[in-house]
Amino acid sequence: MQEVSRARSTIRKPFMRNPALNAPYGKERIHRKKLNPWYVSGFIDGEGSFSIGIGKHKTLKRGIEVRCQFEIELRADDREILERICITLGCGRLYDCSYERYGWYPHVKYKIGSTKEIEEFLFPFLDRYPLQAKKAKDCQIFKEVIQMYRRKEHLTEKGFQKIIDLRKRMRETGKKHYDGNR
Repeated sequence: MQEVSRARSTIRKPFMRNPALNAPYGKERIHRKKLNPWYVSGFIDGEGSFSIGIGKHKTLKRGIEVRCQFEIELRADDREILERICITLGCGRLYDCSYERYGWYPHVKYKIGSTKEIEEFLFPFLDRYPLQAKKAKDCQIFKEVIQMYRRKEHLTEKGFQKIIDLRKRMRETGKKHYDGNR
């Protein structure tokens, strides 16, 4: 089963569905050990990405949808560490990504796209093993947006606007260039 994302010109194929039960797609099984949770927390601090996407959607009343997801993307030769993170957190999926068009090495993406899994697995993990760097702020904003989403507040104009504002705040902490106003 392959999904083709035309926007990023990547080929993604789901690797596994439920790592806690060791029941991946296909016949492959992952037999990896869990990682030290503090190591995973530090890894998320360095490589994790909390994203709030806003995009067009033809069938929704507003015509716009909110998509929240958590990702870590690494080169394919680091796949084992993402498998072990997946096992440690107990949720999410791995995707093989091809960036041949850009001349890049193949990548593997660990992704949690379900707001329910984010709320039930990722947040309790990060509450117990909190992030230590500036990404902790992003995590708190992300958590607020997920909670609003789960309460369906994103469907109201007031809630949707608040999510837009929170997303803007989150983007400010991720700026890569000095703007002189800090």
